[in-house]
Amino acid sequence: MISRPMQRHNLRDMRQEEVVAFCQRLGHPAYRGRQLFAWLYRPGVRSFAQMTDLPKKFRAQLAATASLDLPEVAEVQRSEDGTRKLLFRLADGVRIESVLIPEEERQTLCVSTQAGCAMGCVFCMTGRLGFRRNLRPAEIVGQVIAARNLLAAETAPPLTNLVFMGMGEPLANLANCLAAIDILTDQRGLDFSPRRLTVSTSGLAPKIHELGRRCQGKINLAISLHAPNDAIRDQLMPVNHTYPIAALLAACRAYPLPRRKRIMIEYILIKGINDADTHAQALGRLLRGLRVKINLLPYNPVEGVAFHPPSAERVARFQEILWQQGYTVLLRQSRGQDIDAACGQLAGRASA
Repeated sequence: MISRPMQRHNLRDMRQEEVVAFCQRLGHPAYRGRQLFAWLYRPGVRSFAQMTDLPKKFRAQLAATASLDLPEVAEVQRSEDGTRKLLFRLADGVRIESVLIPEEERQTLCVSTQAGCAMGCVFCMTGRLGFRRNLRPAEIVGQVIAARNLLAAETAPPLTNLVFMGMGEPLANLANCLAAIDILTDQRGLDFSPRRLTVSTSGLAPKIHELGRRCQGKINLAISLHAPNDAIRDQLMPVNHTYPIAALLAACRAYPLPRRKRIMIEYILIKGINDADTHAQALGRLLRGLRVKINLLPYNPVEGVAFHPPSAERVARFQEILWQQGYTVLLRQSRGQDIDAACGQLAGRASA
């Protein structure tokens, strides 16, 4: 009879309470689990041998039953504008990307939550790849650890903001994303403020309700809307056939926003599709009564898609119409286009 190798548990897939429970099953007190969890997220920790305040016998037991696996950084590309794209190779050979965006007062990491994407948005390269699989918590958190290490090695300003806007639909992988959020915001974990973390969705309305219940509005919510009506959104985003705009906005109204918080409405402007004055006016009417700010982004070219960005004048006019209706409207500049790191361009490919 062939014996199967014992399954090793990746501790970086676990929340603090799960690490504590794991240690208790091994016969150790809860405080050892809390010590262990804190070690998992100290900079530079790669092995149990480094955890010097844990007993040697305990460390040997951990080495035999658990792992500390993180995704491998396969390549880092730097854009002319300072943006960097990190290509990761996962244990099964699947590749994903995240994007590190430097700004004057912040360093933002755009984090992937799936390999590929099943949403099929016609303007997005990741959607054209199709869906490979969900990412585990360690594979989500691992992108943040890699970015943090990269910045520390350069003595650059630290990572300040996280946006779940990379490859994949975060709410289609909600359980793993929630576990990752708990690890990222745990004081013994990576200790990020929930106020600095944003989850974006293409419109999975029931999952927005679930995210609101689970996080009580502490996590920022962004909605990839991209159209002022169902007719246009049906063409751009297949998810709208299942959860049309009315259902999506109802979920947004029910989201438990803290005072002074607003939902971010993401709107990619595509020439001749959704960028007319009438579209801006309709968008303003559609969002009336919602606590939102609007983020406009001219379309980023994607291979095989015959869309184009509008002129700068058309973008400015669209923004002005929304301003006149009383909205806060931000114009997001595309970053990392020259390395295919801009919004909608991630494909998990090496540069050569």
